[in-house]
Amino acid sequence: DGCSQLSAYERKRLKNITENAKFFAALKLHESAARLHQIATKRQSHVNRRAKPKKAEEDDKVRRRSMRLQRVDPSGIPVPEAPAQPEAETPRPRVPDGPLPMVPEDQVENSQLTEDLLATWRRISEVLLVTINYFGIMQFSLRYQDSLNSMVLTEANIKKVVRYRVCSMAIHPSESIIFLAAGDTSGQVGLWNVDCQSEEGTRVFVPHNFPVRCMHFSPFSPTQLLSLSDDVLRCADVTRAVFDEVCRSEEESFSSFDFLEDGASTAVVGHWDGRVAVVDRRTPGASAELSADIGFQRTRTVHVHPVNKQYFIAAGSVDVCIYDVRCLKSKGNKPVSSLQGHTKSVASAYFSPVTGSRVVTVCADDKLRISSSEQCSIPVPLVFKKQIQTKNQNQTKTWLEQCFVVGSMARPRQIEVFQDTGKLLHTFCNLDCLGSVCSINTVHPSRNILVGGNSSGRLHVF
Repeated sequence: DGCSQLSAYERKRLKNITENAKFFAALKLHESAARLHQIATKRQSHVNRRAKPKKAEEDDKVRRRSMRLQRVDPSGIPVPEAPAQPEAETPRPRVPDGPLPMVPEDQVENSQLTEDLLATWRRISEVLLVTINYFGIMQFSLRYQDSLNSMVLTEANIKKVVRYRVCSMAIHPSESIIFLAAGDTSGQVGLWNVDCQSEEGTRVFVPHNFPVRCMHFSPFSPTQLLSLSDDVLRCADVTRAVFDEVCRSEEESFSSFDFLEDGASTAVVGHWDGRVAVVDRRTPGASAELSADIGFQRTRTVHVHPVNKQYFIAAGSVDVCIYDVRCLKSKGNKPVSSLQGHTKSVASAYFSPVTGSRVVTVCADDKLRISSSEQCSIPVPLVFKKQIQTKNQNQTKTWLEQCFVVGSMARPRQIEVFQDTGKLLHTFCNLDCLGSVCSINTVHPSRNILVGGNSSGRLHVF
């Protein structure tokens, strides 16, 4: 009645509101809602809630931490900080087949610094090399012991030469300059002129797609550096500034190699699948002259006898055998001599470098075995008559002649020198400069120089 002044639309709207209110009131929805609320409240009161544990006050208790989290080993010695994991990198392009120019990885165009390093390599290789008489140099005496004691490691003689773990090293025979080559797990080959105390003394090349397993400067022409990866054997010729392709395997199974004669034209190559191959660099093409099954499950290392170069020793799995390369055939090869007693995998076996009258083997049972042989004036099978065992904690070594060096996992980190009698002669260590395991080691043929490579690509020069 009091809405006569409203419009027809507004009156219609008010009528609808009133009718809707009467309809919802007749449903008694508010009472139903009240009953539902009471039921829900009653059910929740019967639920036994577990009391939350009180947080222990940090000041009241000291949390227990395992020795692993405290970075302490069971003997109580602090464990060094783990190296930072490398960031994921964009895969680099695959190295093509065939000859490659000697251009560093980070160099877009010709660099004068690279040319200076290669020129140094050429210059120190021009000197006529003479045969080194290791036997006279390495006679054990107080003078020799003093020479070992005089070899030291300084910060200036430590440098990261390649990016990843060092797999192989070679030292140039020059007596005027210390010139080193190192190969890593990514296929890099790094060159370092140690006497150049600046960043200009190193250059890195990428001639391989896979780890560089083995490398040697040519004994006939040190202007050439041969490097072996899983799929290819290459020769870096500094006179032409090129990485030539010597031999290629589509099976990616190369493991090691050694020269069969002083001219370095032929080589014996070991395969991971147990075979060995004979390669002649003078023949055209990139295939081996002969592939021989010697009955090994694996052939990790091969090494040629320094005097009777028709003989080579092969090591792998638990097998260590000597073969005559003249008698090799595709199948059914028998060794001329075998070294027994290895119960676990053999990492390497090498002749002593001058007379070949000793063989040292490194086995996964942490034992070094030194064997002596009878040397005859005519080519006959070598007979090994004595074996000496000594304990060691690593699986890498290199000969001097009457002694050999081997890396060690003992603390403090060190490189050990053993006599061929099994006696520990000397330990190379430096608490300030050497804090890692040098798993790859090599020595200079005529100077008192020892080089060790570690898993981060660094070389240490004593």
